[in-house]
Amino acid sequence: MSKPVPSKVARAGAAPAVPRHELFFFNYFRLGQAAVYTALAFRPEHMVWPALPEPLFARLLGMAYLLAALVMVARTRQSQHRPVLVVCAGLVLDIVAALFALVLMHDVRMGISMMLAVNIATGALLLPLRLSMFFAALATLGMLGHSFFDLTETPGSSDRELVEYGLFGAAYFACASLCYVLGRNIRASEALAEQRGLDLANLSQVNELIIRRMKTGVLLVDESNRIHQLNESAWMLMGNPSADQRDLGTLAPELSRRLYHWRTSGKLDESATMLADGTPEVVPRFSRLAPNDDSHVLIFLDDTSLVSRRAEELTLSSLGRLSASIAHEIRNPLAAIRYSAQLLAESTDMNDADLRMVEIINNHCSRLNEIIENILQLSRRERSRPETLDLSRWVHHFVTEYKQGNDLGADVLRAVSGGEPVVAVADPQHLQQVIWNLVQNALRYGRLPGEPARVMLVARHSEAGVPIVEVIDRGPGIPPKVAAQIFEPFFTTHEYGTGLGLYLARQMSEANQAALEYVRVAGGGSCFRVSLTPPARSATALPAVAQA
Repeated sequence: MSKPVPSKVARAGAAPAVPRHELFFFNYFRLGQAAVYTALAFRPEHMVWPALPEPLFARLLGMAYLLAALVMVARTRQSQHRPVLVVCAGLVLDIVAALFALVLMHDVRMGISMMLAVNIATGALLLPLRLSMFFAALATLGMLGHSFFDLTETPGSSDRELVEYGLFGAAYFACASLCYVLGRNIRASEALAEQRGLDLANLSQVNELIIRRMKTGVLLVDESNRIHQLNESAWMLMGNPSADQRDLGTLAPELSRRLYHWRTSGKLDESATMLADGTPEVVPRFSRLAPNDDSHVLIFLDDTSLVSRRAEELTLSSLGRLSASIAHEIRNPLAAIRYSAQLLAESTDMNDADLRMVEIINNHCSRLNEIIENILQLSRRERSRPETLDLSRWVHHFVTEYKQGNDLGADVLRAVSGGEPVVAVADPQHLQQVIWNLVQNALRYGRLPGEPARVMLVARHSEAGVPIVEVIDRGPGIPPKVAAQIFEPFFTTHEYGTGLGLYLARQMSEANQAALEYVRVAGGGSCFRVSLTPPARSATALPAVAQA
């Protein structure tokens, strides 16, 4: 996702970035103005108007101004990074050239003054207010100074020119003010339009990403059954067709048939169908882009496997809550039965048969209590509190604690780790429960007949650098058909098992962004592998690493 774009609307009075087309217009107008000055200076000899008291200086002025205008036009693109300086230099050149033209071509003073007004107005579009007023004042003072000079040199002339130049000066100030306000509004509108365009582009990218990553397949089909667009889910549900295959009838004949039936009759077939071999079944839905317009149709493909998984999750969640309430009700009478059995076992008047019956009661009470504990864990989804763990130290600490709390007898449980730290992020309590459950299963079932169990707890990095913890035994292993179901809830092959241990272990692993999987060991045995999340940053010196 693209990053949010900051607003670029210029504040009033600030020196804004000059749009390229306005700077081009400014320089091209100057070029035309210089061409007019040059044409007047090189007028034919038979023309007596305008009068040129100094033809040579007038021609030099026209050629110099034309050359400067050509240079500024040629360098417009290179001047984009310093526009204010270029505009200011151009206005100084225009005012100086206009004043010299007034002296050398006095008969066309009205036209020169009017063209200078265009220069002042265009500059005001591109410059801050203070600079715009400065150049308007400079042009006005220059023209009034020229008029005053002419009046002192020619005492008999009229005061009309002084009034005319004064009026032109007032027009310069008015044009500069109005064009500055207009330019500021134009820049603000352009900046707002650019911002809206960027926001729209960002929104379009977000919408495209959402549609592309939707679990529901989406296709856009025209009236000739040609596919215009489809997202990733639709592409996979249709069997991963190549990019040049766009005909719906060829790719998915059944979907094309249902679309035709919906277009002609308006009825929707809601039965599930498979669009390609090896893909999940889908339920197609159709929608027009516009009412009463069949030119383009949106097709939505609902994956039935996703719906089934969602229904299964809801069922398990409801079952967990129901089982928890039942377990709470069973716990109190169970405690009373167990306590009574313990008291009965202490009686001295019981024969061996009665003692055996009491032992059976205690064993089944313990099993029932374990079932209740598992059901309560199923209903309690505690939020994980991840910490940074050194798994190399953690597995040794776990094995030491486990041996202290459990009598292994002839069974062997040992920790294996390399010399370097294996750093991961996980909730220590959740990881403790997961590994404890896996070790219990390995010690209980991972043994050959008549031999003690040999279990290893290994901490290492995978080939991809992912931190993993493995519980490995040297037992008979798990048949492939059984291995495909061992993580399902309530699935067990043991007559006294609950079928919840491995399911709970996988749920806790997923709550810590970890993955629990079964790996068959070559030569016999089983391996349960927990792939954990590496830390976001690589630590050269390991900080206070948490243990169990």
